[in-house]
Parts: sequence; structure tokens; C-alpha cells
Amino acid sequence: MTYRGLNVILKCMKPDNIAAFFDIDGTLYRDSLMIEHFKKLLKYDVLDEALWHLNVKHTYKNWKKRRGNYDDYLMELAKIYTESLKGLEKSKMDFVTDQVIKLKGDKVYMYTRDKIEFHKKSGHLVFFVSGSPDYLVSKMAELYKITDSVGTKYYLDKDGRYTGEVGAMWDAGSKAKAIKCFAKNYGIDLDKSFSYGDTNGDISMFKMTGHPVAINPTRELINHLKNDPELRCKVKIRVERKDVVYKLDSAVDITYPEI
Repeated sequence: MTYRGLNVILKCMKPDNIAAFFDIDGTLYRDSLMIEHFKKLLKYDVLDEALWHLNVKHTYKNWKKRRGNYDDYLMELAKIYTESLKGLEKSKMDFVTDQVIKLKGDKVYMYTRDKIEFHKKSGHLVFFVSGSPDYLVSKMAELYKITDSVGTKYYLDKDGRYTGEVGAMWDAGSKAKAIKCFAKNYGIDLDKSFSYGDTNGDISMFKMTGHPVAINPTRELINHLKNDPELRCKVKIRVERKDVVYKLDSAVDITYPEI
């Protein structure tokens, strides 16, 4: 986590700062930054393309055909991605990281993009709290000129090679710790703050902030909201399709297709 200039530090000296916490994958970015990075590593021959065909292609196609659980899909791909990086030199990946953000960084939901701008113009602190790799999350933070960010940390050995060990940021517990850290360091009033997410990994953000919004929520998240009396009354739902944003509440009746 990094501080971004004197203006941020001065702002944090004021009590009761209001913040907005954003997940990235599926909330801001339309897919997964981690998966886009993996594809680019294959395209530029940093990784062997056989990894895709042997380990990822089947899982990816099942999700695209909506034959499976989104959270399970991402967790499986995260394991494959982590194993694939083991022993890889960081220096060989930096170009690919820059390319992902350059080519894909603006492929985002308009609702979330506009909310980021709204919070910035309102003088709120804005944070990305994402399960994507920290080297991608920090680049997105720079692109959208936000206050600070945290992502999954991929550890390096003394020679600058990835060890295969990670400090995950895709689960609710890790995100809760990150938000507590931000709240302490930046003097944030969480009851007045906002959060935006799309999966069960964002539940802690919803519980900790006064104004939570679920954006294009997964089936698992909607079921959780319906069965949690606190969140059912508290969380707003926004669904973006094409150029329309639908406003729903957590009590909405939803029919699921058979899988």
C-alpha cells in the first residue's frame, strides 16, 4: 500500500473522512485482470501455451457457458495462475503488466467508472480492494488517479523470482483487514462510507460500510443478501446491461436458469 502525495496526507488529518471502496474484477473491470494477464503471458511466450489448453481452457469455457459457480471458477484459475508464475522472473513480466492496463484498463462498467468520478469530485477518498495481483491493481489505481489500493501480493525470492506464495486479497476476511488498515491510516468514518462489489468476497466491505452497493452480483452473493437480515435491508443492487443501469433492492425476486 502506498500513499499518494501531500494532498492525501493533509486530507487525512481531518476527522471523519468519507471513503469509497471498490472491488475491481466484475465490479469495475468487466472480467478478471488476472485472467487477462495470464492470457497475455501466453501470447508473448512468457509462459507455455500448453498451460492454457491443459489446465485452464475447460474451466474457462464452462464459465463462459455459465455452467458453474463464478467464485469456484476464479479460485481454480487463481491456483493455476499462481503455480504458473512459480520460478518466473519479475522483470520478464513487467512489459506484459503494462500492456494489460494499456489495452484493457478502460474496459469497465460505466456505472462504476462514473461512481469513482463522483466520489473523487465529492472530496471522498477512493480505494481499490481487489483479489487481482497487486502489480495490476496498483497500475489501475494510477490510471484512475485514486487514493490508494491493495491487491493479492505475489512474493519474490532474493533473485526476483516468484515463489508461488501469495498474500490473498480475494476473500472477505482479508478485505476486512485491509479496510480496517485504511480506516486507521486515513481517519475514515466507515459508517458514512461506501463500498462496491459483486461476489461473496465483498461481504465484509458491505458489512463494514454504511452505504454498500452490489454491482452485477453473482447468484451466491444474492442468496447471501437474501438470507442476511442486516444486509438485505442495507445493500442496494445495480445491474448494468448494455447502456442501461437497473436499480434493485435486495428483496427483489430473481429467477435462476437451470444449470
